[in-house]
Amino acid sequence: MNTVASPSAAVAEASAAASPLVQAEGLAKTFDVSPPWLNRVLEGKPRQLLHAVDDASFTIAKGQTLALVGESGCGKSTVARLLVGLYEPTRGSFHFNGQDAHAAFQAGGEGARKLRERIQMIFQDPYASLNPRWRVASIVAEPMQEHGTVAGKAAQEQRVGELLESVGLAPADMAKYPHQFSGGQRQRISIARALATQPEFLVCDEPTSALDVSVQAQVLNIMKNLQREQGLTYLFISHNLAVVRHVSDHVGVMYLGRIVELAPKHALFDNPRHPYTRMLLDAIPKMHDTGRARTPVQGEVPNPLNPPSGCTFHPRCPHANERCKAERPQRQHFQSIEVACHAVEEGRI
Repeated sequence: MNTVASPSAAVAEASAAASPLVQAEGLAKTFDVSPPWLNRVLEGKPRQLLHAVDDASFTIAKGQTLALVGESGCGKSTVARLLVGLYEPTRGSFHFNGQDAHAAFQAGGEGARKLRERIQMIFQDPYASLNPRWRVASIVAEPMQEHGTVAGKAAQEQRVGELLESVGLAPADMAKYPHQFSGGQRQRISIARALATQPEFLVCDEPTSALDVSVQAQVLNIMKNLQREQGLTYLFISHNLAVVRHVSDHVGVMYLGRIVELAPKHALFDNPRHPYTRMLLDAIPKMHDTGRARTPVQGEVPNPLNPPSGCTFHPRCPHANERCKAERPQRQHFQSIEVACHAVEEGRI
């Protein structure tokens, strides 16, 4: 006998399919960087708080890539560490497939272990992230042993060989040590290790910044192929806009801990709205613009311990007015783009 799903069940199923895999809402992380208590008492110094991430909100659909870009110190890597549970947020929430991920991380136990299987991280420096005393077989097999996903040494070795092949290395490489590989090959080992628990979501913290340009392309192509084959979801952190254009579906631009523009890749690169995004894109040399005067990135990032009032970008912004100096802009929708800028809101740019 055939059964027909009720309208409510169909709506619930469609809603689940449409909901994002990753959803961050108002994420913030504040670090206390004050001098020791006795120094503050004797020297009369106040406490110092560093707002590394402030009200970061975004979503990532399953199988998609969100790239976060911005100058050094803007909070990109802190966002990455918040999502994998290395940092506890000061406020805000992060839901993974509808589950409160930070609550699970804090509770520990089986729930946290299962969640860590599904969320993995690729670190920036392949020279520092691999244990130099371990063979590749032990490095890649460690997550399987920790999470108990593959039992038995023979089965683990077979799985390690499969993972190495998936990133363009040979199964025989599992007998080698990290120092026997180039930087690009080491990063491939890091990717293989991250895939060992069959995760759904990979947080990639500038995974190609320490590599030569030609090697960067090889690693990025491997990551795109893996995403296509396994349906992986990426948060990709970079300061290289050319890399971001190659790998991303959506782009978030960060400045002093805040996401000031969030847009689909083509919309952002073809028609950037925020003055900071325009400044970053205008600084990229373009072949067809040879001979045209380019606007260099003006000024420097302010001290994050003492950020400017209002819009933190206003000291460097050519469109700033008195409102920008006094009132912090909130992100607003403009068609498919979200921008936090008074000048855009008022139609001045």
